[in-house]
Amino acid sequence: MPWQSLGAVPLAFPAPAWVIGTYDHEGKPNVMTAAWGGICCSKPPCLSMSLRKATYTYSNLVERRAFTVNVPSADFVKETDFFGMASGKNTDKLSATALTPVKSSLVDAPCVEQFPMVIECSLLHSLEIGLHTLFVGEIKDVKVKKDVLSPSGTLDMKKAAPLVFAPVARFYHTVGPALGPAFSLGKEFMK
Repeated sequence: MPWQSLGAVPLAFPAPAWVIGTYDHEGKPNVMTAAWGGICCSKPPCLSMSLRKATYTYSNLVERRAFTVNVPSADFVKETDFFGMASGKNTDKLSATALTPVKSSLVDAPCVEQFPMVIECSLLHSLEIGLHTLFVGEIKDVKVKKDVLSPSGTLDMKKAAPLVFAPVARFYHTVGPALGPAFSLGKEFMK
């Protein structure tokens, strides 16, 4: 067998480095970094992400039934890391990093103004799995800054420079160069 076993570890490579935005019971904006997540349904458009009950964001999300997924660029790697280390219970993370919370126009959750992309979600489902609870959010809108759009109006991955996380190794990365168009490169194998 050509592989080396790493054991049963949470390693799907890479993971997103998302910044989840919620309001607490007093209406104070809070953010935290979460890496366990991804798109889980096309219609209705939904994403999933998992949080531990011990996080401040967990109770905020359950109470408000809404959250935002803020996608930071590589320029915000230090802030993103801090958001995963500090607790919103006793730290105003946005003030500490001089980033600006902006109220979502569609869901009861804040967005990070400086980040190139935000996904606004309403809570659709939750499932306790073990240490984490899986939350499914219905995507109400995806907003991107104009300067990260391609000339055709789609998201330009290189311009957005989203952070990704390497689980187990615990390192942040950004995406590399484009390799070619999807649903086209593999046509040579179609028979």
